[in-house]
Amino acid sequence: MPDSSSSPASIPQRTHARRPFVLVTGLSGAGRGTALHALEDLGYVAVDNVPLPLLGDLMRSTASPGELAAPLAFGVDTRTFGFSAPALVRHLQQLRQRDDLDARLLYLDCDTETLQRRYTESRRPHPLAPDRPVVDGIVEERKQIGGLRDSADVVVDTSALSPHQFKQILAGHFAVGGQRGARIAVMSFSYRRGLPREADLVFDVRFLKNPHYVAELKPFTGQDKPVVDYIATDPDYEPFIARLEGLIGPLLPRFDAEGKSYLTIAVGCTGGRHRSIAVAERLAEWLRGAGRSVTLVHRDTEVRGEPVSQSVWGRGV
Repeated sequence: MPDSSSSPASIPQRTHARRPFVLVTGLSGAGRGTALHALEDLGYVAVDNVPLPLLGDLMRSTASPGELAAPLAFGVDTRTFGFSAPALVRHLQQLRQRDDLDARLLYLDCDTETLQRRYTESRRPHPLAPDRPVVDGIVEERKQIGGLRDSADVVVDTSALSPHQFKQILAGHFAVGGQRGARIAVMSFSYRRGLPREADLVFDVRFLKNPHYVAELKPFTGQDKPVVDYIATDPDYEPFIARLEGLIGPLLPRFDAEGKSYLTIAVGCTGGRHRSIAVAERLAEWLRGAGRSVTLVHRDTEVRGEPVSQSVWGRGV
């Protein structure tokens, strides 16, 4: 008779841990340096602009015999020796087939106007146009690497994000050892500044009563109780919240079953200061109460309504 103590039902099954590996690429100035620093803070060994043929040596040199190798983040762009977008895609496909790696491609995008401003502030030439206008380099780079976006596992547009918000999003996607189930980012935004391109679900709350037109409430944000109380007097507010929770709740286990690691839910209003923040705060609180890992980002206003500064991206973009 087989020993029942060794049956699959009575002992935990070992699972082969896969080493997290992130290839970070995208437009120059879109935040690759910031991303690598953020991943390093999350426990990754972060390396930038090492020739692709040396990647295998890099993996071996950062592995510890008998231990799970540290997560690895590898930055690559048009400056990388021997770079070509098709070659990078082929290399990534090979990495994805390995059963010891959890290989993902992070593509960083940004609109042209913001990229120009960042290069102006840092006083750096574009790597593809060292003696020409920055916009020429941006256009050329989009031609060379734009196809990589279609192969990416995660695409983040940093145009309207502060570095802090950007790092929060990366932590949601790439944190190691977190709890099971999709991690969730709840984001408020202003329709005036455009839809957040990384959002999976978008909800428009411009139909709610607007505190902007109440003089004593205008200086506050949706984080302040008087604003929240005012919005709550709208007869459609509580029914909307109930329908919102009723819609999102059943979707979460389906996202989990599909293996989705990160979900971004965006809530927008006209100015991004009152209604969207109040609803985003309420939604985040409900999700946390349901046991979910949640980050909360107010894209177009900092605490107490101070505008986001883009200049802090600095030279390390």
